[in-house]
Amino acid sequence: MNGEERRKLIMDSLAQAKQPVSASRFAKRFAVSRQIIVGDIALLRASGHEIIATARGYLLESKTNGKEATIALCHTPEEVMDELSIFVNHHIDVINVMVDHALYGEIQSPLEITSLEDARAFVEKYQQSKEKLLSNLTNGVHLHTVRYQDEQDLLAAKQALAARGFLFSENEASN
Repeated sequence: MNGEERRKLIMDSLAQAKQPVSASRFAKRFAVSRQIIVGDIALLRASGHEIIATARGYLLESKTNGKEATIALCHTPEEVMDELSIFVNHHIDVINVMVDHALYGEIQSPLEITSLEDARAFVEKYQQSKEKLLSNLTNGVHLHTVRYQDEQDLLAAKQALAARGFLFSENEASN
């Protein structure tokens, strides 16, 4: 199988995938190295395909009709699961995480957390790694772009986040 055929099959797989597909999984399927798959994804992106990389693998950019909002938060690394649970329990997808770094400016990473299972997998991967969360760079302050269908779900999630003390406020910024 040549690279062009493999990239077409990768796109077909991503179009049907409901969950992220890892480079390792593709590599095993096509009997090539993980690095070959990473290169294939780079070529697909360069040719205009909207592929996002999450901590668990690759997904096609979501084309849902949901609305998006950006929410500022602040909490400790130990509270990440609580935060993510609030979002998904209110039917809200966590698209990414962003921080405003003093030196580098905005740094963001895709998350695509749409279920408790996704949240648990992310937290488990974080806990097993020696890596730090992006929010560690900014003393816990971070932003999430979220996708939702119902305004009431967003309001309820914000209330739950506020009740836990997770919503970042202007008062905290001035301290």
